[in-house]
Amino acid sequence: MKSSVEPLEGNKVKLYVEVEEDEFERDIDRAFKEIAKEVRLPGFRNGKVPRKVLEARVGLAPAREQALRNAVPEYLAKAVREHDVDLIATPEVEITDGEEEGPVEFDATCEIRPTVTVAGYGGLRVEVPALEVDDDALKEARDEELARSAALVDVDRAAEHGDFVDLDIAAERDGEELAGLNVDGWSYEIGQGWVSDDFDEHITGVSVGDELSFETTPKGTEEPAQFSITVNAVQTRELPEATDEWVEENTGEFETVAEWEASIRERLGDQRLGAARQQLVPGVRTALAKLVEIDVPEPMIDSALNRRMQGVVQQFAAQGVDLQQWLEMTGQEPEQFVDQMRAPAEEDVRVDLALRAVADAETLEVEDGELDAEYERLAMQYQQKPKEIRKVYEQNDAVPELIAQIRTGKAMDWLMRHTEFVDDAGTVLDRDHLLGLDQETDTADDTGSDDPLAADVDQPESTTDTEDPS
Repeated sequence: MKSSVEPLEGNKVKLYVEVEEDEFERDIDRAFKEIAKEVRLPGFRNGKVPRKVLEARVGLAPAREQALRNAVPEYLAKAVREHDVDLIATPEVEITDGEEEGPVEFDATCEIRPTVTVAGYGGLRVEVPALEVDDDALKEARDEELARSAALVDVDRAAEHGDFVDLDIAAERDGEELAGLNVDGWSYEIGQGWVSDDFDEHITGVSVGDELSFETTPKGTEEPAQFSITVNAVQTRELPEATDEWVEENTGEFETVAEWEASIRERLGDQRLGAARQQLVPGVRTALAKLVEIDVPEPMIDSALNRRMQGVVQQFAAQGVDLQQWLEMTGQEPEQFVDQMRAPAEEDVRVDLALRAVADAETLEVEDGELDAEYERLAMQYQQKPKEIRKVYEQNDAVPELIAQIRTGKAMDWLMRHTEFVDDAGTVLDRDHLLGLDQETDTADDTGSDDPLAADVDQPESTTDTEDPS
C-alpha cells in the first residue's frame, strides 16, 4: 500500500491511497471465504467451498465488492496512522480506480483537529471568592449563634423585616374555613414567606392593634382566599450579651469569647477556602477557553455535546429517574434541553484545544510509567486487568488519544500552578495555599477539597471517545 497526504483549506487534509493488485488479491480471497460461509452447495461442507467453485458459480464481482467494503476502511486506518492524521469526523471516501479490476485507488477527505495558539496562557488571572473573614462576616456568624438563645421582646413601632408578629389569623374561601390557617396567637417571623407569595408584604408595617383584611392565594393552592388578621404584638429578637459565662454555658466547647470567636473565624475561613477551591478549575477553564479565537468545528461540538448528554442520562439512570419524565415534569422540550448544553459543550472543545496547545508549548510529554498508571486506573474503574485495558486501547488505535488526555491533564496542572488568583477586590491570593501546596501532609479538610490538583473535577475531556474503547 502506498499513501500520501495533501493539506486542504479549513482544517482538512486529503489522503491518497493506492493498493497494488497482488496485495488486494488477498482481500478478495478473504471475501470469498466469507461468502463461502453463506453459500450452500451439494458436496461441500459449510464454509469449505473452494474459491474456484464459488467464482464459477457467482462470479468475481460480489467478492471484489465485499473486499472493497472490508479492506478500504482498514487501508484508510493504516494511512491515518502513517500520516498521524488527527481525525474529528468520519472521512469522506471516494474510490477512484479499481472497483472492477486492477489496483485499487481511493482518496479520503478528512476533517482534522485544528491546531491553535493560546497567546497569554502563562498570564491567566482568575477571580475566586474572597478568603478573608472580615469583622462583618464574623459578627453575622456570631449573631446567628447568639440568636439561638435570643429572647423575644415587645417593641412599640411598626413591624419590619425580621421582626416577629403575634397574630390572630382567619382564612376562608367561599365561606369555608381553610384548614391550618385559622389560629389565634400565631408567632410569625416576617420574611419567611410561609403563607403566600405576598403575605409578608401585607403585614410589613403593621402595629399592635391593627386589623386588616386582604385576599391572597395560599401556597399549595390555586384559588385565592380571604384573610382577616389582628395584630397582638410586634416583637424583635434580643440577643444575649456575649460573655465568657455565656460561651461556657452554651457552646460546651470553649471557655472564653476570644476562643469562641477564633473558632468561628477559622470555620468561616475553611468554608471560604473550600468555596474558592471549587472555583479554581472552572475559572481556569473559562479563562482559557476565551483565548481560543477560532470557530470551533461543528463535529467537535457535536461530539462533546453527545458526551454531556450521555453523562446526564447516566446520572439520571443511577438515581432511577427517566430523563423524558424529568423533562415533562420541568416543562422542557428535548430540543430546549439540548440547546442549553450546547454552549458548555463548545467550551469543552475550546478548553481541550487550548490544553493541547499548552502541552505542546511547554513540552509536556507522557512517560511510560504515567501511561502504565493510567491503564491501572482504568483497570480499577472497569474492574479488569491493566494488560486487558492496554490490549483494548492498542487494538482500537486509541493509545494516542489516551496519551493526549494525560497530556491535557498535565497542562491543566501546569496552568493551575501558574495562574494568578484574585478575589473580588482584586487582591492577589496565595496560590500555594489555594492549591494546598503549603501543607506538609496531603490530608483533606472539612471541605473535602484540600488538593484541587488531585481532584477529578471538571477536567476537560477529549473530543474523541476513548475512555472506554471497548
